Amino acid sequence: MNTNTKRFAESRLDPEVAVVDEICAAGEPWTKLVTEGQVFRIVDLEGNQAVDTLFFNASHAFERYSATDTIRRQKRLYLTTGSKLYSNFGNVMLTIIADTCGRHDTLGGACAAESNTVRYALEKFPMHSCRDNFLHALTHEPVCEHLGINKRDLPSNINFFMNVPVSEEGGLEFVDGVSAPGKYVEMKAEMDVVVLISNCPQLNNPCNAYNPTPIRLLIWDDPDDMTFD
Repeated sequence: MNTNTKRFAESRLDPEVAVVDEICAAGEPWTKLVTEGQVFRIVDLEGNQAVDTLFFNASHAFERYSATDTIRRQKRLYLTTGSKLYSNFGNVMLTIIADTCGRHDTLGGACAAESNTVRYALEKFPMHSCRDNFLHALTHEPVCEHLGINKRDLPSNINFFMNVPVSEEGGLEFVDGVSAPGKYVEMKAEMDVVVLISNCPQLNNPCNAYNPTPIRLLIWDDPDDMTFD
């Protein structure tokens, strides 16, 4: 399985004409509807910030991003330019069309109170986590409430900008990121999707350089008018 491919590609889209341009604070959740044909960008503003991300079909949430299908169909563990994000129904939800980081994790999952306790220490249980963010969004964000999804609907997520190498023994290692300030990943929606993000609050491993920071989220209309490298 190819785990090391990197394909750097810059976007020609102008942030000045984005229809959405928002900041998600460090450690907070963020949700938005991205319609078919729109382009969605995540910007790592200060570097080494892990961005835990889920995608759901905006019409019926039984269809959602599938790490298993995405890895199996492309025979790659890591995502970059040209990667397609598949659903559990085998449909392409989004395609990565630009990426200045070059590598994004599909295996590390989301931190939770339970995993913090197992990996680090019992006293870490009350610490804020990505699963807490996801659950908060499911309860309080109208776009999630409209879909009628709950904690049973949370699949394995993508960790944009996060570096999780696989050891020769098959284990996962949480190490320093490969991103830097201003790096971004950009996706074209192949169907209407609801984006659910946890801007990871993790303080126990180097995925955020032990310092969670804000991210920038942008959405553009009419991407067909643009040319990509």
